[in-house]
Amino acid sequence: MKTDLTDTTASKINKALVKGRRAIGTPAVGMVLTLVIVTDEENAYDALKAANDASREHPSRTLVVIKRVSRSPRDRTQSRLDAEVRVGADAGTGETVILRLYGEIVDHAQSVVLPLLLPDAPVVVWWPVDAPLDPAGDPLGALAQRRVTDTYSSEQPVRELTERAGTYTPGDTDLSWTRITPWRSMLAAALDQVSVEVKAVEVEGEEFNPSCELLAMWLADRLDVPVRRSLSSGPGLTAVRMETSNGPITLDRADGSLATLSIDGQPDRAVALKRRDTAELIAEELRRLDPDDTYASALRFGVHRLNVSNGSADAAVRQEQPVAPPVEASSDVEASSDVEASSDVKASSDVKAAADVKADSDVKADSDVEAAPEGPSAKGEPVVGKAAAEAPAPEAAEPPALKPVPSGLTGKAAK
Repeated sequence: MKTDLTDTTASKINKALVKGRRAIGTPAVGMVLTLVIVTDEENAYDALKAANDASREHPSRTLVVIKRVSRSPRDRTQSRLDAEVRVGADAGTGETVILRLYGEIVDHAQSVVLPLLLPDAPVVVWWPVDAPLDPAGDPLGALAQRRVTDTYSSEQPVRELTERAGTYTPGDTDLSWTRITPWRSMLAAALDQVSVEVKAVEVEGEEFNPSCELLAMWLADRLDVPVRRSLSSGPGLTAVRMETSNGPITLDRADGSLATLSIDGQPDRAVALKRRDTAELIAEELRRLDPDDTYASALRFGVHRLNVSNGSADAAVRQEQPVAPPVEASSDVEASSDVEASSDVKASSDVKAAADVKADSDVKADSDVEAAPEGPSAKGEPVVGKAAAEAPAPEAAEPPALKPVPSGLTGKAAK
């Protein structure tokens, strides 16, 4: 049963709902929540169809808010509310009210929606497109216990993920996160089958797909390992590869429907990972109305931290690297720098030897020797001992050599 109301009010819409329920013989209200869909005319049909399909599992009152753009300045000053009330078979297993707002009332949609909410029932607001960056700060979002967005429909989905991390409020969720639920379940089950240590992960998927970034951030946050994000032609997520202590674990889905789970030492298994439609995604989100802490933790991990190993691993690598690589002294300048580096390294272990080396380097620097002393020498070490004794003495006209300086200073500081 359908009822069209032109230039109406919220009270008239409520009366039309009661009249429609009596007409079809179901005066009692058997709905469990109110689903508010904020969209435009272009996407209203698809969003409403998905909500009607999901209502078979979650009977609800669906309010579709469509903000119409007035063409002339005069029309923008005149507020008008048109409504279409659907009850019975035309509304799935619940009730549907399509609200079209014109003029100044567009900026006050919450005043129209509030009288139509089911009493003592949770409220869920869903933005199929053009979701606000701060859903909880939106006037309609402030009415809801759960706020559902879809980053995949935005122009810059990866950047929007970063912005949503800063405005996250308990109760926010995204359909891009809902799409990877089967992947998260399968990867967790694969790690439960074997006792291994994961060392690195690679997530492969199409470009500008926020589900790939969310899965990568979830793995990096939970496993605390480096996660690399690679690109493919799609569709969607195509593969996840984990390097473990007992060999690789791979979940590969090349065709978008059937995946292959490969674990080293076990036969490959086929896994059904089909791409779900919007109705299934909305039905999953309506099953739980409490805050999703796992989504919040993965979102706050940060897209910028992908493709980079964690700080503890980087510090361990830096500690294992030598202080300075050895180089051959091919000229006076290189020999002097090698002497300074060697004297700094040896100063902590042998103060006397470092002081002798330093004095020798200062004498060689002031004498301005053009040719290096003959004879082989070890790489990265100063020429001392016999080679230093064979070096030509400075002429009388040259200024006397400087006194040795403490081992803790370099040649430039001594001068």
